[in-house]
Amino acid sequence: MVNLSVNINKVATLRNARGGNIPNVESVAIDCENFGADGITVHPRPDARHIRYDDVFALRPLIRTEFNIEGYPSEDFMKLVLQVKPTQVTLVPDAPEELTSSHGWDIEGHFEFLTGIVDRLKEAGIRTSIFIDATEERVRQAAKTGTDRVELYTGPYAAQFAEDPETAVAPYVTAAQAARKVGLGLNAGHDLNLDNLQYFKEHVPYLQEVSIGHSLISDSLYMGLEQAIKMYKQCLK
Repeated sequence: MVNLSVNINKVATLRNARGGNIPNVESVAIDCENFGADGITVHPRPDARHIRYDDVFALRPLIRTEFNIEGYPSEDFMKLVLQVKPTQVTLVPDAPEELTSSHGWDIEGHFEFLTGIVDRLKEAGIRTSIFIDATEERVRQAAKTGTDRVELYTGPYAAQFAEDPETAVAPYVTAAQAARKVGLGLNAGHDLNLDNLQYFKEHVPYLQEVSIGHSLISDSLYMGLEQAIKMYKQCLK
């Protein structure tokens, strides 16, 4: 079964819109685990528009499953994760002003930078994952950095799924097979939802983890958080 890591950023977005501490991201993280999530993902950004650095420190001792911290590896971010020591750090290339991660790394153009970051994280005993577009070339380049895993950016898959699911998933199948050949673990995320997740899981081999936030939290507004997590888990069986 593929692991489901629930990204709770949108919970923090709602809290921050009003101020105060409702909804409480710590309580939500605990509930997600109790409802069946295999991990919790957060993505602290420099502008603190959702998850904040103090949230990360507060969450660390509470999380019993896997803790995945996403982010651009600035020096402030690196200080945070090296102190917190989550299960996994996912390196994403998003600029501070971007609303969400919308592309993978240009690994060739940032090879020395990424290799240095991966070395620092692995020395600290933290599993590393690099967010990439779903191509064989990107997979092979990622492997050379020494990373443990790659996370395939599934935005293009989600955009094309309704029109032509077979064509939409094809690059991800190829990328997954390439990752297997070079010994990389495989994660995926971005715009996966209850409509397209099961098809993706059934067709992409060697998949280990999906990170889902926006769609799952949105669905929970209608069906409740517990039911939403159960339905996403069902898609991954």
